[in-house]
Amino acid sequence: MSARHPIIVVTGSSGAGTTTVTRTFQQIFRREGVAAAIVEGDSFHRYDRREMRARVAEAQADPQSSFSHFGPDANLFEELDDLFRSYGETGGGRTRKYLHDVKEAEPYGQEPGTFTPWEEIEPGTDLLFYEGLHGCVRTERVDLSRHADLKIGVVPIVNLEWIQKIHRDRNMRGYSEEAIVDTILRRMPDYVKYICPQFSSTDVNFQRVPTVDTSNPFIARDIPTSDESMLVIRFARPKGIDFPYLLSMLKESFMTRPNTIVCPGDKMALAMQLIFTPMIWQLADRKKKAF
Repeated sequence: MSARHPIIVVTGSSGAGTTTVTRTFQQIFRREGVAAAIVEGDSFHRYDRREMRARVAEAQADPQSSFSHFGPDANLFEELDDLFRSYGETGGGRTRKYLHDVKEAEPYGQEPGTFTPWEEIEPGTDLLFYEGLHGCVRTERVDLSRHADLKIGVVPIVNLEWIQKIHRDRNMRGYSEEAIVDTILRRMPDYVKYICPQFSSTDVNFQRVPTVDTSNPFIARDIPTSDESMLVIRFARPKGIDFPYLLSMLKESFMTRPNTIVCPGDKMALAMQLIFTPMIWQLADRKKKAF
């Protein structure tokens, strides 16, 4: 972990709520006057949108292939490791942006689905904030989890994650059910090897659990909303966490284990404000003492 230049990572699968997390942290940063270098995991994909489609098509044609955007073949894990190490030591490092849509791409004069050139992080930031799929990933060559000072996992239960993917691929991309199932199965080895293990090394996990029937995700008519969900919050080290305060502030919350609190799904942003604001204060104090 870095003492001089703190790193916060939010790692979670697509549709898990990581966008809500990023928005909440940006609010905390603005309120507390924290200058954060924000890095998106998509920036460290190996291929742009066009290249990735070609690679996926190749994988679909090969029954033995388990290629997916979850694994090292589709991502620049070593470059991300270099960034985390460099930022922790010096407060600097190289990153880039992935341009998701026309609005993001227009200022750069590039096509959507492409990367901007690599560039140095703006000097003078207080901390680095990463949000993406692989903030705590471990492989034979890298261990990203060792760099971060605060590690947050955000993940839905698997059936909910599948429902979100099925609806997105069917309704927005026009994929057949057979193609969606093939994709889920092809990605499973990388999901099990590179995504799931991360949530054992995080400091705090947020898991959304629907309170409606999701037993067969392939026939679900709609995606369960936050109002139809509970949020399970697990602390790896509960010492120092003011559980009575959290229970009093999060209406209808309760504890299920000494390190676990459960609250309504629509309280996610509030829970994060309450939990992480004092943790950011602590990181800021540590940084001051390190210099």
